[in-house]
Amino acid sequence: MTSLRRYLHPGILLATLLVTSGLITGCETLDSGTTSTNNPPSRPPTSSDILNVGDLVTVVFSDTPTPTTPFEERVKDDGTITLLLNQTFEVAGKSRSQLEKEIRARYVPDYYVNLTVTVKPQERFYYVTGEVKLPSRQPYPGEITVTKAIATAGGLTDFAKKSKVRLTRANGQSVIVDYEAALEDSAKDLPVYPGDKINVPRSIL
Repeated sequence: MTSLRRYLHPGILLATLLVTSGLITGCETLDSGTTSTNNPPSRPPTSSDILNVGDLVTVVFSDTPTPTTPFEERVKDDGTITLLLNQTFEVAGKSRSQLEKEIRARYVPDYYVNLTVTVKPQERFYYVTGEVKLPSRQPYPGEITVTKAIATAGGLTDFAKKSKVRLTRANGQSVIVDYEAALEDSAKDLPVYPGDKINVPRSIL
């Protein structure tokens, strides 16, 4: 830099110093931004935290001027529930805390000055009956399919009619699942939701 001063005009020298300083400052900013990304992310909700179609949930509104009766609603096939003042909410795929925040935001401040929302999922089960080794009611773990649900019941017996497994939803609708086809193609291995019933019929010889 000393040798350059002999040849550079004072104004050019000043500009050079300013540019150099700016580049250094820019680098420091970039470094600062990079280190900030090292903060550990918050823990995502697990599959058992997530609400699903068929879940029976109780929604309690508190801290309101007039007490309200808790709403007990089963999540519909379209993934929604309907609450106070005929307000509909998308529920499936969300955690309890997410849903509580969304419900509160819908009612405050448009309908209430203050409101506390508590979402309480009821204990969740599915059922496996018929030609399985351990017919039973099973606790719902989240994200389970027909073949996996059958496995939790000990698997099929030798007398099972594998092509006619009946999956009945909590709302009464039912569909036939081909067990062996579902093993080969995951698209045919339908999801099981809370309250669903899986029945494996006996093969007629």
